[in-house]
Amino acid sequence: MTRPTPDRVTIEGNGGIKLEARWDRPANPHRSIVFCHPHPQHGGTMAAPLMHKITKGLVARGLAVLRFNFRGVGLSSGAWNGGLGEIDDVAAAVHHAEVGLPETPIGLAGWSFGAATALAWQARELDATPFAGIAPPVRTELVERLPEPQELAPARRLFILGDRDQFVTVEDMAAYVHAAGGTLAVLNGSDHFFYFREDRVATLIADHFDG
Repeated sequence: MTRPTPDRVTIEGNGGIKLEARWDRPANPHRSIVFCHPHPQHGGTMAAPLMHKITKGLVARGLAVLRFNFRGVGLSSGAWNGGLGEIDDVAAAVHHAEVGLPETPIGLAGWSFGAATALAWQARELDATPFAGIAPPVRTELVERLPEPQELAPARRLFILGDRDQFVTVEDMAAYVHAAGGTLAVLNGSDHFFYFREDRVATLIADHFDG
């Protein structure tokens, strides 16, 4: 297994926003993943335990992972912007990854709000980057801007959900994923936080990005 190399960086965002970020990279990554964290207004940061453990699993599979704090979180400048400015933060992170590892194809991932916001960026840009979404809350007021499936360009998209998720039902998620042309993986016995299933989530995501 290759040893990860952490690298703390600053991402230049829209309107002078500066985003605190971190690369975790194996020696020779074959893909880079931009990984977006949960809701900033509910304690979400790039250092959340699930974010950390999944990153570790992806790096072990040869994937470089770029995590960042949305504006107003941690050392990132700015303030909460209702979910709209946060879409610009995703755009800045993707651009940073493309410039930082120009020879490496990009993947996009997120957990909860992070997954929904990454999807919103894909809808805005008609982007077809491969995507993995962990429990995006498709039917809740916690997400300000989840795109309708028809707004998304065709792409390889994986959605992961626990059947005990507190914010979305398997039925609602399955309907959204079907309409979006994606794939749904349901983990029995898991809730929104995937306690003790982090390795399984990381494996699903790595397998998805490895095609």
